[in-house]
Amino acid sequence: MNTALTTNDFNQIVTGRRSIRKYDPNVKISRDEMTEILRKATLAPSSVNMQPWRFLIIESPKAKAILAPLARFNQSQVETSSAVIAIFGDLNSINNAEEIYGKAVELGFMPNEVKEMQLAAISAHYAQLTPELNRETVLIDSGLVSMQLMLVARAHGYDTNPIGGYEKDKVTEAFGLDPERYVPVMLISIGKAADSGYPSVRLPIDQVATWK
Repeated sequence: MNTALTTNDFNQIVTGRRSIRKYDPNVKISRDEMTEILRKATLAPSSVNMQPWRFLIIESPKAKAILAPLARFNQSQVETSSAVIAIFGDLNSINNAEEIYGKAVELGFMPNEVKEMQLAAISAHYAQLTPELNRETVLIDSGLVSMQLMLVARAHGYDTNPIGGYEKDKVTEAFGLDPERYVPVMLISIGKAADSGYPSVRLPIDQVATWK
């Protein structure tokens, strides 16, 4: 049974977020709702709108069994969450440029001549982009969508936890993805929290921000 309570209170969404490590295993997120969560998450910005993020929704017992030994100290999250979302960055995201900008023309967001100019500039940019800078850009963009996903999940009444401690060198191939193309970014467990989590300390703003 799904008992998640949605909210539009942005202050509550942000200040109430906790990293949850144990979930109610009886609460499952439907594919339709998960799709809507991901749709809203992908409204996050990305470099030249290439949207390099890719999501692997690990929710079936079989898929969780594959992930579990690779998740190191996060077994409880894998077992009890409604799903674990593995986020990857696509190093070949430029391949979607024509589709993205073509759709923008179709929807009236830009005229075709602007699209053609944009695509020419993007192609020139990617032609001189080093693999290192491409990877860095993909990781930044995937980090943006990850944070947005966690906030959207809160708005839908679910909780999350970003996981960096897993076998990144093995998880891509374990799920049949091309390791030369897809960069593992993080895992995000998602579900209905079984506890309230713990508050944590943040450094004061005058210690982390500088005005000039």
